[in-house]
Amino acid sequence: MELVTLWKFIVPPIAGAIIGYFTNDIAIQMLFRPYQPKYIGKYKIPFTPGLIPANQARLAQRVSDTIMGSLLTPQELQKLTKRLLKTERVQAAITWLLGLALKQIREDRQQKTASIVSNILQDLFSHSLPRLIKALARREDFLEEQIDQIFDKILLEFRLNELQAKQLSDWLLDTIFPPDVLRQSIIEFLTDRNIQVIDEVFREKTSGTYWVVANLFGLKNALVRLRTFCLDEKEVANTRLQELVLSIEVRSQVRDWLKGVSLGSLPTGTVRQLRKTTQEVVRLYLQEKGTQILQKFGQSIDWDKTAILLINRLQSSIAVASSLEIISQELALILEKYLEEDLEKIVQQALPILSIDQVIITRVSATSPEELELAIQGIVKSELQAIVNLGGVLGLIVGIFQSLLMLMQ
Repeated sequence: MELVTLWKFIVPPIAGAIIGYFTNDIAIQMLFRPYQPKYIGKYKIPFTPGLIPANQARLAQRVSDTIMGSLLTPQELQKLTKRLLKTERVQAAITWLLGLALKQIREDRQQKTASIVSNILQDLFSHSLPRLIKALARREDFLEEQIDQIFDKILLEFRLNELQAKQLSDWLLDTIFPPDVLRQSIIEFLTDRNIQVIDEVFREKTSGTYWVVANLFGLKNALVRLRTFCLDEKEVANTRLQELVLSIEVRSQVRDWLKGVSLGSLPTGTVRQLRKTTQEVVRLYLQEKGTQILQKFGQSIDWDKTAILLINRLQSSIAVASSLEIISQELALILEKYLEEDLEKIVQQALPILSIDQVIITRVSATSPEELELAIQGIVKSELQAIVNLGGVLGLIVGIFQSLLMLMQ
């Protein structure tokens, strides 16, 4: 066979393979390139820019519609949210946030946290708590159980010890009832009428030797002379009264009496009535003066220093650090319960706020054609190359078929 005749059969397959290969390669390149439109004078060259750069806005919209319509549907977002917000993950996140907040408080050099706590405490004791106490004090059962416990556990069982009884007896005799006060009391008691009543009763009610003394001598003159002595001889009367108190050991008797005093020894009815009276007195006192007391109490405290001490104590408290886990667990359970009830509503409200479709459109539109080409080729590089190779194979087959036809002719 001559060389020319041989080339007639060889060239079609080779040319077909080359044309098929490079035609598909050029077609794929024309999807992206040129990136910018090309002009000859004032006329734009057809097929410039490439198909994807020329329709990038429409491509972005189609990508957004596809993702939002098929992938990120509300149902899928709910499932994704449930997997994301599992109790363990939420608890870990809350624990991390609480630990971060505690660390921030520890590193607070300007005492901002202390200032906030100070304002809260000051408002609590100066405004909120007084109003609350005033409102609650109107209830008849306000602090009833607490007052009963205090009354039963403390007041009924309370007794003075030796030192307390001695100090109280000394205070009574030296401050409340000194000799001069006793003398004045005797004078005020021994009025003419009282002296007359005492003398008459003593004459009528006594018998035996006392009757003889009462009717022969009487008490009137003695009581009048005692009153006159207390009036005229003040210093001497005070001295005699002081000597009398010492001689009959009034201090020791009062001390012993105080040591034996206890509300528990009173009759049951009296104790019950005393308990009820205590409740009423406390409740009425809080109604009338509770607000003023709490307000004055709040004004008398340096809340800034108190807040600093409180925060410093909390910072070094082991209980605070150990309770973060429990607090985060409880908060996670509360959040989980809330999400079970309202997750669908939350997702529906969040979708317009997030504007995921607009984010997709903006991102795709803002991506340069070069980056789009690299991204798409990176994803389907082997598939695009297979198309190019397939074009070459098909061109080769068409060329062979043409050569066969020529050979048959």
